[in-house]
Amino acid sequence: MKTITLKIEGLRCASCAASVGSLLDTQAGVRGVDVSFEEARARVLFDPQVTSGDRLVAAVERRGFHVVARDPA
Repeated sequence: MKTITLKIEGLRCASCAASVGSLLDTQAGVRGVDVSFEEARARVLFDPQVTSGDRLVAAVERRGFHVVARDPA
């Protein structure tokens, strides 16, 4: 398992954060998600044999948000 933290631009409200959380939670290989509207970030625990950080970033950006930083890069 790996954890990635995504700094997300465009999280304007708690509903936006919930939307991103639901989106990430439904991605194959994701085992846990914590999204913070206040910190404009999402922490995702995922199985790297099933998905990747790039795929998770792409899913968030397809929803209309912009990932401005990620850790680990």
